[in-house]
Amino acid sequence: MASTNVEKVELGFNVVSDTKVKKDWVILFLRVIAFLATASATIVMATNKQTKSLIVATIGSTSITATLTAKFNQSPAFVFFVIANASASLHNLVMIAVDILGPQYDYKGLRLAMIAILDMMAMALASSGDGAATFISELGKNGNKHAKWNKICDKFENYCSQGGGALIASFIGLILLLIITLMSITKLIKPNRINHVL
Repeated sequence: MASTNVEKVELGFNVVSDTKVKKDWVILFLRVIAFLATASATIVMATNKQTKSLIVATIGSTSITATLTAKFNQSPAFVFFVIANASASLHNLVMIAVDILGPQYDYKGLRLAMIAILDMMAMALASSGDGAATFISELGKNGNKHAKWNKICDKFENYCSQGGGALIASFIGLILLLIITLMSITKLIKPNRINHVL
């Protein structure tokens, strides 16, 4: 009878241990994909530049052209977007290292709380960067008739397409950061039963 109870405890312990490993691999996989998404958004936006010669005036039959360059750093919103996504990429890279090396350093139970707080901060930063860049992108695409701001995407098509690609990659990273944050909070609120057994 005593051996049966020991077997049940051992079986329960092993099942919880396997579940814990699977959850850690899921978070690790999501972090790697989020890192790739935010890093690619950073690189694509930071290299976003297009130079084009445009007709700025016509005098009689002579056209006056000017060479204009559209760059990401001409808009503070795009600069903030690059900084926010670079910070989220760095955060994910550090958290990948913590996920791999972290179990041996528990910091007396504070590790889960610190990871959840840092995940929330990275998600909030990425969200604000995405919001700012989306606003400026919409303004560049459609302009604002009331403020007399002209659209630029009809003149700098490649610049706007590359910026749109960076936004898509960043929003994918943001969605993954949201999922990771929810999983981190869930781990914090409901610690695994293995901790109580030990």
